[in-house]
Amino acid sequence: MKILITGATGMIGQALGQLLNGEKHRLIALSRSPSGARHLAVAETHQWEPEAGPPPAAALEGVEAVVNLAGESVAAHRWTAEQKQRIRDSRVIGTRHLVAALKAMQPGPKVLVSASAVGLYGDHGDEPLDERSPAGRGFLSEVCQEWEKEAERARASGIRVVRVRIGVVLSKTGGALPRMLTPFKLGVAGRLGSGRQWFPWIHLDDVTGLLRHAILSPALNGPLNAVAPGVVTNADFTKKLAGVLHRPAFLPAPELALRLAMGEMAEMLLGSQRVIPQAAVESGYQFRYPILAAALEDLLGQGTAAARAAGSK
Repeated sequence: MKILITGATGMIGQALGQLLNGEKHRLIALSRSPSGARHLAVAETHQWEPEAGPPPAAALEGVEAVVNLAGESVAAHRWTAEQKQRIRDSRVIGTRHLVAALKAMQPGPKVLVSASAVGLYGDHGDEPLDERSPAGRGFLSEVCQEWEKEAERARASGIRVVRVRIGVVLSKTGGALPRMLTPFKLGVAGRLGSGRQWFPWIHLDDVTGLLRHAILSPALNGPLNAVAPGVVTNADFTKKLAGVLHRPAFLPAPELALRLAMGEMAEMLLGSQRVIPQAAVESGYQFRYPILAAALEDLLGQGTAAARAAGSK
């Protein structure tokens, strides 16, 4: 299958490219800087500025599936007004331009798999959230709602659309986990705020597995929660990570301190989202890492069959 990937140079995009390339799919990447994408496991790379206009027609020729992962990092910088605009525009306007190009194709692709995030649900306390749950409030929720609305426009052209709501991705190559390791290894880390907020995590291998599943499963349509079934609270996550690292975790970060240090961005850490991967389970996806202990053991290089078995109990 000929598959186009936007955001191919990101952590998820690179891992997805390696997975699909290993299955002999022909991959086309869109990137702001093609010269920086030469190391990717793709057949072609084309330059594209998502906010500037549609991607080049040459990149879309013969494409059967599109995976849209492009977007400014939400955690790289403090949320100034300018940064919030970049986060929004890179997703909303970029997806709008991409969909316009897909609708002009003859024939168009069979499926658009477009990233979103569990931030769409906002802070819902202990309430279980599946794909039918309503959107919440706040900046991230508003961005995700607009982002998904733009992706859905492709459906009018007969394109199957899957909106993948991604949780906190655990990987040794990027994302949240490497940033946590230093304070945990030094024993100066702990729960965030009360620690009672739910932490919707997922192993990188299962993110790429679910994206592949969305491409190849004709019955999948609409929202798809990309989170592990074994959801935990922030306090539970802290305890498991400290245990895998054999370090204490007794210095909690008070909510007030987090809000003072991070501003509005603290909502990402303090909001509670008890997200359930209902659509993934019902469509037959088999998680490689459904349990947090096994995922952490794998990622931190200390995994054994015994540890994975113990983590599943």
